[in-house]
Amino acid sequence: FTRNSERQTERKKRMYLFLGRDTVVDSRTVMGIFDFDSTSVSRITREFLSGAGQKHRVVNVSYELPKSFVLCCQNQEFQLYISPVSAQTLKKRALRQTGIYGNGGTV
Repeated sequence: FTRNSERQTERKKRMYLFLGRDTVVDSRTVMGIFDFDSTSVSRITREFLSGAGQKHRVVNVSYELPKSFVLCCQNQEFQLYISPVSAQTLKKRALRQTGIYGNGGTV
């Protein structure tokens, strides 16, 4: 009974981050939220995005203009989500869920 109760409590603690369209990720797996325009000017970032695509680790959330990408890691495997939602909006959503946002902080 205790193990069942712990699982139910764990499920309640899970928060999900909506990335656009029908895509949500477990917020505990999010390693970073990046602005597509400002980060893709770097050669290193472009190489990382290209390598992730070649390894089939990229999920294009929507075919709209990409505004951000979200790096997630689960079971030591990473997944990259390209999202039409701005990095600032995603960050606000994530911070609101954790209760950090709302103390007058800026994003």
